[in-house]
Amino acid sequence: MNLTDLILRPISGRDELELFSELPYALNDEFAADLEAGRRRPEWMWVAQQGDRLLARAAWWSRGDTETPFRLDIFDLDDSATDVDLVDVGVQLLRTAMANLALPGPPDYSRFVPSDWRESASTRRVVEDRMAVVERMGARLFVERLRLEWEPHGAAPEPGHRLVFRQLDDKEEFVGLLASALDGSLDAHDRADLTQMSAHEAAVKHYEEEFALYTSPREWWRTATLPDGEPVGFVIPAANPYHSIIAYIAVLPAHRGKGYVDEILAEGTRVLAEQGVPRIRASTDLGNTPMANAFRRGGYVNFEREIVMTWG
Repeated sequence: MNLTDLILRPISGRDELELFSELPYALNDEFAADLEAGRRRPEWMWVAQQGDRLLARAAWWSRGDTETPFRLDIFDLDDSATDVDLVDVGVQLLRTAMANLALPGPPDYSRFVPSDWRESASTRRVVEDRMAVVERMGARLFVERLRLEWEPHGAAPEPGHRLVFRQLDDKEEFVGLLASALDGSLDAHDRADLTQMSAHEAAVKHYEEEFALYTSPREWWRTATLPDGEPVGFVIPAANPYHSIIAYIAVLPAHRGKGYVDEILAEGTRVLAEQGVPRIRASTDLGNTPMANAFRRGGYVNFEREIVMTWG
């Protein structure tokens, strides 16, 4: 196919969601609600067509309170199309869409992939084809993350006996605890922040750009202390527009390696389980082995992974 025949455009609105959803992906069922809530906009949802044939699509997402997209989280190619260089199609689509969006800087690219995506040749090709397009646009792999899930097959975790938990609903206390927890963090995003700002500045950024935006009750947040009141760590159970989540969990540096993370995770899980939620989601970096092991011990199953690429 001559690539000059490509039609590159944003969708006109909700009436074209059926067209946009012709390519399969895990988030297809969320598009209508995201448009209604302002987390997506038609002008952020682009397609590459040959006539009525959909060859590729791309869409950006925001938290619904900004004029600028936060993440490129939809980028798909018609893998059945063997008569065209899909990498070139994808590059043209992203280049055109990003130029029209007039972004101050490209936001991260994120894609959910099967937990065993490297073990299947066909699945690996699908993932790597998309990564190749984004790499052609100047991005690089930033981190691979585990997506985890807990389901209430039985009773919620029992409380431990070494720690005392209380509500953590004070901004200054939260910022102070998070700033301390960033010391020695294995999280790629945390480590990247610390190359550009102080731990206190990074903690304030996390609070203002993420935690303060959750509409779920602040009363769910928990700090963990020793019986004498010395802080050990904290956990942020929350709910985003899609799922109940463990938004953040940390053990302070002086108390790491003592198994406290299991009790802290159990407390966060118990807070959400008491709300009668059908499942709890969480994420951690593939390379953060201690935290991944803690989730596994806590009954969380790795059901998926996330590839994150960045232009930063």
